[in-house]
Amino acid sequence: MTEESENKEPISPEKLLIDNSSSFQFHAAYIAYSDVFDKVTDAEAKKQLNQNILDLQQNQIDYQAFYERIGKFRGEDPSLRGYGRAFIKTQKKREWRRKTQKHDRIERHK
Repeated sequence: MTEESENKEPISPEKLLIDNSSSFQFHAAYIAYSDVFDKVTDAEAKKQLNQNILDLQQNQIDYQAFYERIGKFRGEDPSLRGYGRAFIKTQKKREWRRKTQKHDRIERHK
């Protein structure tokens, strides 16, 4: 028998070393890929990550598609994306004064 048939362990894919530090966008994408690759343990997921970074390097996909594809490995839910802005309630100074005066009157007469 040959050695290949005896050794049935799946070979885990290795991280690709194709970083391009002269391109900021690709460098940032590679860092994201590298972080996710280190956290993932599944061999199939690592193959998909490798294919995604290769497709990005060869301009077969754009950066948005790349981040969407690796988002599922990062644990992100795209439907919960809030774009980092919180809702801020505003009011006019006159409205604030009337509200505080009313609150003070109610507290005074309790």
